[in-house]
Amino acid sequence: MAALLYDRPVSEYEYRQRVRRHRPSSLLPLLAAAAARYGGPERPHSWLDSPYRKYTPWALAGAARVCLAYGTEYNRSEATEQDLLEILTAYANLKDPTLHGDDDDAVRLRDFMMRISGEQMAWQSPEYVSLARTAALYLHTPFPSHRQPRWMTAGWDTEVFGCSLTDYVGTAQLLWTSALHSAGRFDPAIYDSPDGPRFDRVISRETAVSIIDRHFATDVAAFKEAENRSVDGLAQIAGAKADQLRRFTYNPLQGQPALTGFGPGLLCPSPQLVWRKVTPAGIYYTGLEHFGNEFPVETGYLFEEYIGRQLRLIQDAHVVGEITYTVKRNQKQSVDWTVVFEDLVLLVEVKSTMPTQNARLGLLRGVEETERKLGRAYQQINNTSAQIDERHPAFADIPADRLRQALIVTFEPFPVANANLPRLNLPTPDIPTTVASAQEIERLVTLADIPPDEMLRSRAADPERFTWALTECFAGYESNRNPILDAG
Repeated sequence: MAALLYDRPVSEYEYRQRVRRHRPSSLLPLLAAAAARYGGPERPHSWLDSPYRKYTPWALAGAARVCLAYGTEYNRSEATEQDLLEILTAYANLKDPTLHGDDDDAVRLRDFMMRISGEQMAWQSPEYVSLARTAALYLHTPFPSHRQPRWMTAGWDTEVFGCSLTDYVGTAQLLWTSALHSAGRFDPAIYDSPDGPRFDRVISRETAVSIIDRHFATDVAAFKEAENRSVDGLAQIAGAKADQLRRFTYNPLQGQPALTGFGPGLLCPSPQLVWRKVTPAGIYYTGLEHFGNEFPVETGYLFEEYIGRQLRLIQDAHVVGEITYTVKRNQKQSVDWTVVFEDLVLLVEVKSTMPTQNARLGLLRGVEETERKLGRAYQQINNTSAQIDERHPAFADIPADRLRQALIVTFEPFPVANANLPRLNLPTPDIPTTVASAQEIERLVTLADIPPDEMLRSRAADPERFTWALTECFAGYESNRNPILDAG
């Protein structure tokens, strides 16, 4: 019955008032317990087993955000599991500004898809792979020899986090795992339990508590200040649509996912946000805040090298790095990597880019930013492919008589990039070109029962699958373990 309670579009105001019926001290523990129950790594998308499939991680995190920002303890009721289900059902039926807007159909579809993918796809990444990538990228990938780092020198992690990156990620794992197994709670008293010495051998109590206090913990007042800044910024961008778009913006729990003031220890309303904070994207933003814009630039150099390491795992393929060439006395660079197979030449351009908030909001400015960020990669691929066709001397070792495809590898997924959405004016590629995430490359290079080039050629020749994300095309194929991630 609850699933049909809101069988109509729900306004942001109605949803907010539904959440505000209950004391935060009552509703937040329910949210945290549900997020832990349906958010463990044992089974991907375990929320599919939840009542009416309403306990999605994005809905639970969104409800916690509203509860913290607008809830009050005064004259409010205790929340029950039935109340929680009704709140999540209301969230699922929130009115969308695009589907109920006045733009033409193509624009409404484009903007809706950008918002939905931005809201939901970030929760689809496997936890352990993402955490392993943090070490594999930031600790195990050497800085390119032809670059000189300014910030990523010895001890950069201690400067940013006040501890080693290993301790930082290890503390996040301890906090996250404890929250998953304790209904969203973490209590430092676990160090006093019989298992305490085991924890202490990995990371000391003093170190863990210090890192959590500095990077993960917050209180209601600090959360509300962060939320107000987010809402004020959104109002300046989106105007009258701000209320309907709020749920697609940055949730302050992403930065500080553990709450004080709700019983012993800490309460994590969304345990998944704990581990997401220490993924490569989380490190990227923390480093950006500390060092400024040069940190993302240096992360980009590392990311290029990291993708090269992954490509070199492919058997029976020759991997060539960036080629410098001259056209009319102008020195230019090719794509970052070229992979030569027996029947295919694969051009790989690496971009340490992620969808902007404007893109996640489905705003015109976000469309333009997406076009600009990815458009340069398409142009680089077209330029490189043209030089191979014209047999430029610098490309003498790259065969011109084989099928040719390209991958644009991004730091975080761009789910809409391959969907051929209307009014998303990406350049027309001269050769079949796919936008892929790091996770998809890690899987591609370890395919066990089909060679990567055969899978790519088969996909490109299929009139339906050629627009699918690589992840969807991996279905039915086995993979070996990725040794780079295992080391991470």
